[in-house]
Amino acid sequence: MRLDDYFVTSEVERSRLKLIKELSETFAERAAKHDEAGSFPHENIEDLKAAGYVKWTVPKIYGGEEISLREFLMYQEQLARGDGSTALAIGWHVGMILNLRASHAFPEPIFKDLCESIMQGSGLINSCASEPATGSPSRGGRPETTATKTDGGYRITGRKTFSTLSPALDFILVTAGIADSEEVGEFIVRGKDVRIVETWNTLGMRATGSHDIVLEDVFVDDAHVVTIKHPSEKSQRNNDGGGWMLHIPACYLGVGLAARDFAMKFAATYQPNSLPHPIADVPHVEQKLGEMELKLISARTFMYDLASRWDRATEEERPRLRPYFGAVKTQATSSAYEVVDLAMRVVGARSLAKSLPLERYYRDVRAGLHNPPMDDVVYKMLAKQGTAEFR
Repeated sequence: MRLDDYFVTSEVERSRLKLIKELSETFAERAAKHDEAGSFPHENIEDLKAAGYVKWTVPKIYGGEEISLREFLMYQEQLARGDGSTALAIGWHVGMILNLRASHAFPEPIFKDLCESIMQGSGLINSCASEPATGSPSRGGRPETTATKTDGGYRITGRKTFSTLSPALDFILVTAGIADSEEVGEFIVRGKDVRIVETWNTLGMRATGSHDIVLEDVFVDDAHVVTIKHPSEKSQRNNDGGGWMLHIPACYLGVGLAARDFAMKFAATYQPNSLPHPIADVPHVEQKLGEMELKLISARTFMYDLASRWDRATEEERPRLRPYFGAVKTQATSSAYEVVDLAMRVVGARSLAKSLPLERYYRDVRAGLHNPPMDDVVYKMLAKQGTAEFR
């Protein structure tokens, strides 16, 4: 069975995967250009819109496909085989809709309006919470972005970093501290109301458009205030256990699969004149190829098993899966990084050539080690869970 088909469970999924694979192959042809320039792949996002992919996690009640987490990961993985940046960028939108669907974190009127905008072709959204001074919001820092109450709503001023998909966003979920209060709010801001500062110039994942966004006295009416709460209160978006965040390891496993494909084809077809057979039959090369397969099989099986468990779980059971989702991310990104390294060792010095994609895969997959949750957080969660039964 081909790796492409291993996790397919129905003909509907097979048909959708075929469409995504065709898009992935097109994106692969554009990837080097956007990587070199650090430019945002607008044409890829438009292709994904035209294919309907941005609607697939929207609930059926609003006209979407309401696909499962497991199925979503399958498509994210495939997209990343063509272009990791495009997959990671669109994954935040598609995954966030799945998260909102499961967690009921938005007031229903806001979620309904958002879904209807998506179905009409103008509803791309991401959450932008990281800031220069506070870093990742998962570390608990209070946002320096400030929301000041005014007639009919709030006026928001501040700056957000790592705002992935920023050049294409129609809506942005922004966190801000409430002026003269300890409370923190979440607000829906229109993409056209913010200023993008093109700061994203990185080693890998260069085409995600993760620039800074600047809010300069942006007005948000009361109807688009999602929450106002004390910092000690947990976000309702966490109620689903965070399964949607598996789009991150799925993306990096997709990059690892692309490196695997390249190395396998190279080893099976390259035969130097010093050998009577392709290098795939050389023992030390064969071992590296086998190691690559084992790492990918292990990480992917773990990820898809947890995704299926999340799909079957009740709303009460899902939060208990959170430590395992973190474990998937840590194992998958580490495995993908190791697979790309092994692929480059198989191909040899020519793997460094800019004319081949391996050096881009190597840079892209490195970024996965810095996506949330971080390893120290994962190990802490697992340790606490493991010792809890003996306390």
